[in-house]
Amino acid sequence: MGVIIKDIKKNNNEIIRIEISEYQGKELINLRIWYQAIDNGEVVYKPTQKGVALSVDKFSELQEAITKIAEYLHDKKHGTTPQDV
Repeated sequence: MGVIIKDIKKNNNEIIRIEISEYQGKELINLRIWYQAIDNGEVVYKPTQKGVALSVDKFSELQEAITKIAEYLHDKKHGTTPQDV
């Protein structure tokens, strides 16, 4: 189990969980779909194989991509031609 950064509701039965986790001694940024299940009468979320794990040293590239998405959506919302990314 890692450090949960954010859960984003995908639909009624799934979330996209963003977390910092560790695998084989390496720290990872994990973006993964989790599904809702019943475990001993309790509602819990369990991970699927759908997702991506990036080494934390890729964070600046991920941040750059998210910034470009924000700029693109801003341009589109305001009726200007989105810049090439």
